[in-house]
Formats: sequence, structure tokens, C-alpha cells
Amino acid sequence: MQRRVRFLVALCAGALALASEAGANTITQNVSWTVDRAGTSTKYREVAYGDSIYAGYHGSLSDVAVWSGANVQGDYASNYWGTDVEIIRRCKSGAVASDIYNNKIVAEKSYMQTTNTRIVTFEMCGNDGLQARSNFAGQSGTCNYGPLNTALSNCTTYLQNAMSFINANASSGTKLKIVANLYYPGYNGDNHLSNCTDATTGQKVNLRTTFLPYLARMNWRACNFANTYGFKCADNFANFMGADYDRNGDGQIDSDGLKYVQGESESAYVTRITSTLYSTIIDANTHFVNASTSYDYIQSDDTHPTYDGGTIWVGLFGGTGTGSAPPDFTPSQFVNGKNPVWNQFGHERMGWALSTYNPPTP
Repeated sequence: MQRRVRFLVALCAGALALASEAGANTITQNVSWTVDRAGTSTKYREVAYGDSIYAGYHGSLSDVAVWSGANVQGDYASNYWGTDVEIIRRCKSGAVASDIYNNKIVAEKSYMQTTNTRIVTFEMCGNDGLQARSNFAGQSGTCNYGPLNTALSNCTTYLQNAMSFINANASSGTKLKIVANLYYPGYNGDNHLSNCTDATTGQKVNLRTTFLPYLARMNWRACNFANTYGFKCADNFANFMGADYDRNGDGQIDSDGLKYVQGESESAYVTRITSTLYSTIIDANTHFVNASTSYDYIQSDDTHPTYDGGTIWVGLFGGTGTGSAPPDFTPSQFVNGKNPVWNQFGHERMGWALSTYNPPTP
């Protein structure tokens, strides 16, 4: 496979490490990137709001991945439409759902109000979950589930608020509104007992089996609200956490089996994820595309998705980066609507999942 060529606009200086996404620190990491297709001056816009996932965070304050999931989605759109596509990523690494809603989606609504906007997408709640997980993992004595319940409640509130606000404010020409749900970073790392003890059983609890139902409820609500508010839902959990072949012999590909099903109740979905198909869930550090081949979807921080290609400068302590390049792949390289690396990196898989809902024409 021919190596990708990147054209980055800004020069890179040093990089500073962000200590922990799960902490209270946040940093703005925006990108404006144009897929510049030869032979056309027509340009449509995709707007993506979110935290470090859409930001393309890779451990640096000053630069981020060019080809995060939102950019990958825009590259697919350019291929479908035969036009330039401008991807506006308005992101705040480390931000909880309320912060993304208030300070990105609401405060920066103008980006989705331009008349050439065709796609608006967002993701949130990951940091609500990470902060609650860190709190719980650090507890001793009697386990306090309050922070986990608060994270779920806040996620529920702001998912709905975001969809309602986008519906009211996105350009009338917008053809796709889509939310991305959560994969489970650190899935294997959480497979151990807590330091605290459950008040009812008097026993320590397994962190993974404690956290997974909360994540499942967040994901069900994201996709269920999407149906209610006229959005689509890209199921990152299924695409990251399930193998792309039938490991348990139940007649369905594991990643398909884990997907949200419209009309299924929340309790039924949670049971399917935490019990019925629990054995098919695999840490995304080893995403099996077949029985003998796996790819690492998670960076060494055990949190953020892997990506292909280069990075773009966004400022020494965060800010906005701007750049452009020809399409990532030529039309002849796509097979069945997938680019050659669609399942080899976390961000590529996310971008492909988002792109499956792209309108065929702008």
C-alpha cells in the first residue's frame, strides 16, 4: 500500500505532555482542515464538536492528529461528493459533557450556521466517565457509587441538550446530524478488585464489571436519543470492542452483535452487553479483524485512539490549527466504500463508522 502524503501548514515546535485526561484540566485543541480536491472549487462543511477524541489528542498540548475520526469522515464525504470538504473541529480536550455543550456547541454555534454546512457531529461524556472511574478506583472503605451515578445523569442531560440545540441552530442545509458513542479505554486494566467494599455484600467489587453497565447505559441513551431527535448514532463501542469475525460461533460477527439495535430497551441492551455477549468484548488494544490479525486501536496512554499520518500544530498551549491537503485516498483505492486502512487504526475505524451515514450527495 502506498504511504500517505501529508501537507501540513504550520511548523511544529516542542510538545508538552498533558498529564491526565481524567483530571480537571482542559485545553482547547481546534482544527480547520480542508480536503482540497482537484478540479472543483465547490466546498461544503462538516462541523465536529467534542473533547480529546475528536480533537485527535496524542499526548501533546501543541499538536494533534490531522486524521482524527471527524477528518476521516470528511475525507469519505469528499470522495462521495466529488467536492472540497472543510472539516471544522471545535474541541476541548479534558472537557466533560456540560463544558462541551456550553462552551463549544452553544458558544460556538456560528460554525454550524454557515449555509454550506452539510454534516454536524459531536461526541461527549468520555471525561465524565473517566473522572468518575478515577474517583471510584481511588476509594477505600465503603464504596460510593454517587460519582458514577452523577456522571451518567450529566451525560443523559447534555446529550439531549446538545441534540436539541443543534436541531434548532444548525444550517437548514444540514443533511446529517450524528453522535458518536463511547468505547471502553483501559478495558483490561480495569479487570481487578476495588480497594473499597460494597455496602450490601461487604465484598470488594471488580472495577470492569462495575463500570461497564454505566458505559452501556450512556451508549444506549446516546443512540436512543439520536433516534428521538433525528440524529444518527455511530457505535464506537461495537466497532472498537468487538472482533470483525465470529469468535463465539453464534452466527454473527462480534462487532455487529454488539451494536445498538433500535427499539431494544435499555435494560435489554445492558444485559446483552454485560452478560449475553460479554465474552465477545475484547480490549481495543488488540482489535481482531480476523482470527490471525489484530490492530492496536488505543495509544500507549490506554485512552486515546491510534491514528494514521501526521500531526498539525495548534499552538504552544493549545489553540487552532489550519491546513489543507488533497484527498487522503484516490477513488480507485476504496473497496466497498472503505479506504485501505479503515480497520487498522482507532480513528480510521471511527471515521469510517461516521461515514456510513454520509449522504450520497451534498
